[in-house]
Amino acid sequence: MLRSQLTILLWSQREKEQARASLRQSVHELQETLGSDCGRLLCAERNHIALLARGLWVDALDLGRDPGTADSLLDLFRAPLLEDLGGLDPAFDRWLETERHRLVQIARTIAEGMLAECTTAAETMRAAERLLVIDRAHEGAWHTIIRSHAERGDRGAALAAFEQCRAALAQTAHLSPGKEILELVVGVRNQSIGIAALTAPAARAAPAALPRPHIRSTTSGIRLGIIPLRSLDPGGENQLAVGLGDEILTGLSRFRGISCVRISALSLQAAEASCDATPWDHLNLDFLVEGTVQRSSHHVRVMARLIDVWAAGEVIWAHRFDREDVDVLTLQDEIASEIVAQIDPRILLRQGERAASLQLENPTPHDLVLQAIPAIYRLERSGFYHAGARLDAAVSEDPGNAAAHAWYAYWHLFLVGQGWAEDPEAASNRASELARRAVTLDSGDARSLTLAGHVRGFLGRHAEEASTLHSRAIALNPNLALAWCFSGLAQCYRGNHDEALRLIRQAMRLSPYDPHLFFFDMALTMPHLLRGEYEAVVEIGRRAIELNPGFTSSYKGHLAALGHLGRRGEAEQIRNTLLALEPGFTVRQAITRSPIARPEDLARYADGLRRAGLPE
Repeated sequence: MLRSQLTILLWSQREKEQARASLRQSVHELQETLGSDCGRLLCAERNHIALLARGLWVDALDLGRDPGTADSLLDLFRAPLLEDLGGLDPAFDRWLETERHRLVQIARTIAEGMLAECTTAAETMRAAERLLVIDRAHEGAWHTIIRSHAERGDRGAALAAFEQCRAALAQTAHLSPGKEILELVVGVRNQSIGIAALTAPAARAAPAALPRPHIRSTTSGIRLGIIPLRSLDPGGENQLAVGLGDEILTGLSRFRGISCVRISALSLQAAEASCDATPWDHLNLDFLVEGTVQRSSHHVRVMARLIDVWAAGEVIWAHRFDREDVDVLTLQDEIASEIVAQIDPRILLRQGERAASLQLENPTPHDLVLQAIPAIYRLERSGFYHAGARLDAAVSEDPGNAAAHAWYAYWHLFLVGQGWAEDPEAASNRASELARRAVTLDSGDARSLTLAGHVRGFLGRHAEEASTLHSRAIALNPNLALAWCFSGLAQCYRGNHDEALRLIRQAMRLSPYDPHLFFFDMALTMPHLLRGEYEAVVEIGRRAIELNPGFTSSYKGHLAALGHLGRRGEAEQIRNTLLALEPGFTVRQAITRSPIARPEDLARYADGLRRAGLPE
């Protein structure tokens, strides 16, 4: 791996030099720990660090690779992966969650195959129990266990297994037992299913047709609970803590699809006193926001956390805000706006990843949109195309869904911008059509407005119209960081580079660790480039590329700046990478696609690309 990738993964919230120093120290400690084995296992170069596979055996990498060893490797499987390493860093947590899900999917597939191949009752029971170790919410395994008890004539054990099934589904995934299990249990309770019926060939084949969970529909959106912030000062509650809670609730209420619930002191006490495994279940919440406020003589510290209720109270975002103790209203505005701006994209991605992982049988259009969003952020080609198919289905199934139209328009923008469109003109026209429809359907949805605006500005070359839509979005929701960034780009296209920098920097102030930060950095390079500030472009562009090496737009401004600076060696590396990602990209294509309006700005951009050696 690149050293830069490791620092982003493990120390994403530290300054670059501090993160690099932490990596150097960690490598040094690892070398000392390995001792004489170090040279055989670890290769630490200036830019890369590698583990040498020939000297290692990793259980997680072998899982699912060799069918002959599947049984023994499954015995080693323990979920969750690296349980003691959660919470190191938000970026690492996201990687860890993806890997955990991947390994569970592999182990579950292996265990399902073993269950389907069982021929005796004892084997079937053992295989089902093994499957439940991997996935406590696996309805196929529960169905098999309940049926196995019923086949033996043990009605009490079958009903007890059903109660365990119902509790496991509720606690792990907020599910309820599906139709197949309920029908089976009704038969057991009424004793209307005889042993002969239960042991018939059709019944024996049940493990091969494993029923899917019945997932709670997400059509109604996300329910977010706001717990009053606790004051850590002597005397308890203070004015800032109360005001911040109100501002956070008001700010989050501006986002479409989020229903905010104020958690009263009474509800809080009831939840804490509950003996249930999921004490917030009765409130039917998806996420919680909580925090503390503390003052010193001239200083205020606010700690805020976002908790995933579905994941047994896992903290998925936390941040500390330190400010000088000025007037209360200013502090409330600044801190609450940053908390709100940073929470929204975390919820959006989390819900999207959850919707994708649940593999719903009949996803709603809202589910389909959520499933598509993580792939749009990541820009990995295969996943990106799957996201397009989901958005197309969402638009077809619900022609009145503004968010689906806006995200699908945005998807087409990346399709053209990445050079992946077979017919760029047709894709651009489709994006414009979807963007117009999104605005018509819901002119009060800030996110849809700004997504549509960026499509109008970038693909439609209508920067003034785009600016109008972005301004409207910001007025509706001033805490939507993406709208500030898109607004800045629209000003850059129009030639207002100072204003562009102000707007984009506001986006980065609101959400400095945004999942879209690579896009914010790319946006920041353009006004700097067109103002002739090439050194700044190179530094910011390098950062954008490190955050998302697959995003081709980050390379283009960076390459133009290197061309103007005459750095041929660096330019050659960047150019080769860009052409590997987007084969056939030329100066002519750059000019044709660019939304830059002023001739002198466009000439500066094109000249830099020529000097960097990009083919004409």
